Amino acid sequence: MELRQLEYFVTVVEEANFTRAAERLHVAQPGVSAQVKRLERELGQELLDRSGRTVRLTEAGRAVLPHAHAVLASVQSTRDVVDALNGLVRGSVAVGMVTACASADLTDLLSRLHNKHPGLDISLSEDDSRSLLAGVLDGIFDIAVIGVAGELPEGLESRVITDERLVAGVAADHPLAEVSALPFAELATRSVICLPEGTGIRTCLDFACAAAGTKPTVALEASNLGIIVSLAAQGLGMAVIPESAVGELHRIDLEPEARSRLELVWRASGGKNPAASALIDLARAVPAE
Repeated sequence: MELRQLEYFVTVVEEANFTRAAERLHVAQPGVSAQVKRLERELGQELLDRSGRTVRLTEAGRAVLPHAHAVLASVQSTRDVVDALNGLVRGSVAVGMVTACASADLTDLLSRLHNKHPGLDISLSEDDSRSLLAGVLDGIFDIAVIGVAGELPEGLESRVITDERLVAGVAADHPLAEVSALPFAELATRSVICLPEGTGIRTCLDFACAAAGTKPTVALEASNLGIIVSLAAQGLGMAVIPESAVGELHRIDLEPEARSRLELVWRASGGKNPAASALIDLARAVPAE
């Protein structure tokens, strides 16, 4: 049994087609078919059902597939360890970023990672903070920028990027344009414009209102702070935003003070591969704010 045979078998399963597998492997299609047939003869079982338009696993193939994955992963891990000893870091890292985030800290981190280890593959995905946090905990993301309202779950480390007070902003002709402060309890009677559920800022707003024994009356939601500010400027309601986003709106301090943080978050146990470890080492090297 050869590693090449296992690799071809796994690729055919993933593509459900010998031709597409061959294209992905940059190998002639007859060569892929021959190697998989050789593997089947050695195991004494057909692993693939070729009778349909797409290739499907047989019962024996379903039993073999997880072992083939494990062998290939072990070989790659061995190569990564040797590369690390030679000062090379290869592999991939998965990075998450809260939707519509403009974080110079993250772009600087990824730039330094790329410059130090140009051979790495970096993937970047956007989502809401709640989904990103779950993704870090589950190992889907190696690191993520999320909005945080309270304490992080155990097993995570973080670096604070921003820590801001949550305030309200209204248009110059809004009835509250002369008001300088407002209790969170008042948001039950106002038309609030804010980020959607799952974001750190929205969680901070909901927590603060719950502590005041009320719920905000959400009139409009948007995933972009600039749109929220623009809607409020048009007189469509009161924007609840971090203080740095107020812009031309009239600022109203919400009381008691509530703060929302933007944090770079990763698993405390570190990455499971040298690529993830390299990224986390860079994140840890920058002091928290």
